[in-house]
Amino acid sequence: MKIKLSSYCESLEKKIKNKEVNKELLEEVYTWILFFQHERLVHLIVTFMTAMGTILFLLGFLAFENIGLLLLFTITLCLFIFYIFHYYYLENGVQKLYDLYFDIKKVTK
Repeated sequence: MKIKLSSYCESLEKKIKNKEVNKELLEEVYTWILFFQHERLVHLIVTFMTAMGTILFLLGFLAFENIGLLLLFTITLCLFIFYIFHYYYLENGVQKLYDLYFDIKKVTK
């Protein structure tokens, strides 16, 4: 998803720079924004559930002192950290798409 988002933003920036914008491009960018918003929502839900699992495994370890729960906590903590980085990139990429959308909208008026 990172590659797709970054390559699409780069292609849009080139089109804006070369003034190759029109109403069809504006509609296309809007459609891509909707796709990426859906992806962002899914990743937000997964990130939230991973965080909840991480907290529950930590609380379980603290309550029962089971080494297996500590192992699960460590694994989900690592997963959670990577999800945070991915969600951060996805959020910033969608925000960049918003900016590009409004740049195209200004040019096409």
